[in-house]
Amino acid sequence: MAMTIPRTGEDTRTVTVLGSTGSVGCNTLDLIARNFDNYVVEALTANTNETLLAEQARQFRPRLTVIADETKYASLKNELSGTGLTIEAGRDALVEAARRPADWVMAAIVGAAGLEPTMAAARRGAIVALANKECLVCAGPLLMDEVRQNGATLLPVDSEHNAIFQVFDFERRDAIDRVILTASGGPFRTLDLEVMAHVTPAQAVAHPNWDMGAKISVDSATMMNKGLELIEAHQIFQFPEDRIEILIHPQSVVHSLVAYVDGSVLAQLGMPDMRTPIAYTLGWPERMPTPAARLDLAEMGQLTFEQPDAVRFPALRLARQALQDGGASPTVLNAANEVAVEGFLRSKIGFLVIAEIVEEVLTAMAGRSLQSLEDVLEIDREARAVAEQIVRRRG
Repeated sequence: MAMTIPRTGEDTRTVTVLGSTGSVGCNTLDLIARNFDNYVVEALTANTNETLLAEQARQFRPRLTVIADETKYASLKNELSGTGLTIEAGRDALVEAARRPADWVMAAIVGAAGLEPTMAAARRGAIVALANKECLVCAGPLLMDEVRQNGATLLPVDSEHNAIFQVFDFERRDAIDRVILTASGGPFRTLDLEVMAHVTPAQAVAHPNWDMGAKISVDSATMMNKGLELIEAHQIFQFPEDRIEILIHPQSVVHSLVAYVDGSVLAQLGMPDMRTPIAYTLGWPERMPTPAARLDLAEMGQLTFEQPDAVRFPALRLARQALQDGGASPTVLNAANEVAVEGFLRSKIGFLVIAEIVEEVLTAMAGRSLQSLEDVLEIDREARAVAEQIVRRRG
């Protein structure tokens, strides 16, 4: 039986979870349930999973519950009949949830759908725990401007950026020499290209260390996830692209590192469990306990590192090029990759074709600029259309 979370005291932190039924959202609510005296849930939102959202709403009693898919509204309302909870549906309702007066907002809506709600939370000066890659990859300069202009606080949830955040000396930026993003290398880091050309979606989704969704797992296998994280790191930390390195670390224990001019290298380590970086943002600026397994270095025995293979993983080159080109190129990169990955997951194209399609779309849409969120959404749509045409042609 689910425990109902009571509202207690005036010193509790009010929280909103945008994307509460996804992996990050569920882990966030798991932590809140373990520390329920400290949190009041303002709003919960989901895309299509009304059954799980209803279960969460009954447990956490949010002041607003939103389902993005309007066709699921009647079902959600029926499941929450008699609870007295406020229920809304649709895109505008998602934005309204982000505008509600929560101290802390988990931005975990996947894809371009997360852009407007995340921007809305930043505009009202909230603490935004960011787990949506698209916000920084597609609209990084726009989002960071909103954060600065409105006094919001952006806390990265991705384990790599969260690790950097913990050891990055913001007050002495001149003392930082390099930022080093670590990557597991995915399931194919030692395969020959000829073998990689014939891998199946099931093989690509089988990540060796993390339990993630299909799309993110494929991104790990192509290392596009690390290319996207390179762009994110540049935006979050305002650090030069040519001083952000990527290092393969198969054990996924060292989550990232910051190297300083005196030769010191600071790293954040921990077992691979998303509840650790989520908890860092949820409790910030304090730390809170989590049930994550504790790291035992003696039992681990050894930690290994290697340079990524640029030939095997062309996505890294494409991401760097998109960042260097600027303008709308990162937006195009992300959109084309999402379409290509979906094509692969549906067995329409081969694994190695994913990067080829991304490169073709980047070339076709070079030189575009971004001035507004509307520009981002329009270019995202156009890039997806171009990528879909190429998938059909290559399939």
